[in-house]
Amino acid sequence: MTENALAISLFSELLTADQLLRARLTKVLPNRMEISHFSVLNNLARGGEKTPAQLAKAFHVTRGAMTNTLSKLEMAGYVHIRPDWDDARRKLVSISPAGLSAREAALAAITPMIGEMMGELGEDKVRAALPVLRDLRLRLEEE
Repeated sequence: MTENALAISLFSELLTADQLLRARLTKVLPNRMEISHFSVLNNLARGGEKTPAQLAKAFHVTRGAMTNTLSKLEMAGYVHIRPDWDDARRKLVSISPAGLSAREAALAAITPMIGEMMGELGEDKVRAALPVLRDLRLRLEEE
C-alpha cells in the first residue's frame, strides 16, 4: 500500500468512525441533548468558569457557533452567563445545578454504550491506538 493510500485509508476510517459514533451518541443522549451541549457541559463541569471565546477555542468552532450553543444551554437552564466584572466587554459562563444534573444524566446514558464498545475492542487495542490518535490531533491543532 502506498503512503498516499495508507493516509487516505486512515482518514476514511476516522471520518466514518466519527459519523457512526456521533449517530450512536445522539440516539442515547437524554432530553434531545446534542453532542455539542454535552461537550460544553462536560468542559464546564471539569474546568470551572470560562469565557465564550475560551470555549470556542477549546472546541475549534467559531464564536458565533459557540454563542448559539450557549444560548440554547442558557434557555434550558443548564448554564449561567454573567458579565465579567473585571472587563465589561467579556462574559463568563458557568454550569448551573440543572446543568450538572443534565451532564450526569448524559454520562449515565452513554456509559453503557462506551463500556460495550470498550469490551468489544479490548483495553489493549484502545491503549495502543491512543498515542497515534493523540499525535494526529496535536499535529492538526498546530495548523
